[in-house]
Amino acid sequence: MVAETWSREGGFQVLPGGFLYVDEILQKPQFHKFTVEDVQAVVVSNDKQRFFLETEPDTGRLKIRANQGHSVHVPDLELEPVSSAEAFPVVVHGTYHKFWAAIQQQGLKRMSRTHVHFAAGEPGESGVISGMRNSCDIMIYLDLEKALSGGLKFFRSANNVILCAGNQDGVIEPTFFSKVVDRRTGKLLSIEEDSLVSAAHSPEESQAPSTAVSADDLADDLENQRKSRRKKKNPS
Repeated sequence: MVAETWSREGGFQVLPGGFLYVDEILQKPQFHKFTVEDVQAVVVSNDKQRFFLETEPDTGRLKIRANQGHSVHVPDLELEPVSSAEAFPVVVHGTYHKFWAAIQQQGLKRMSRTHVHFAAGEPGESGVISGMRNSCDIMIYLDLEKALSGGLKFFRSANNVILCAGNQDGVIEPTFFSKVVDRRTGKLLSIEEDSLVSAAHSPEESQAPSTAVSADDLADDLENQRKSRRKKKNPS
């Protein structure tokens, strides 16, 4: 959500691919104490590779974008279409117990985001750096082959997150789940609907902690980077 947040609130013009100029970002009050070198260090060190930097060939200006997590359509975003399930044997979405009853009945909803996010493998596996929060206590495994055959379209982001906008209603139905696992106990949860959920029950994506990347995320990462450097220089 980096580009759209700042375009709405800061008057930035979003460049093709969802980029913003770094020098324009650093002019904003919350970023005055940071430098281009600080931004570069955060992008390199971010464990989920949420951000991507690129130098504009014609001007030499540095640009930044979020790899995924957008809440509006971003034209020319570098997403690779997924046409076969063979390359992604494990595709999993992380969520929480308090949302499972709604998901069990209604499916996964993209809500205000453009896509539902999946990790291309289980957390901790080699190459799996993003796609779900470490605090998630339920893992929903997707039958990618069945979902592709069912007409759903999937994409891989630059940091290897699998993205799907769902059906015409923005939903990935439970029929495309292969299994659901309690992450703490390893117990399989029933995909069949065990109980009705009232219409007033808020669906998962409206309550779950957002995975979208915002201006505040970059500011927080920059501040943490600055504090870490200060601590190394002045150990207690």
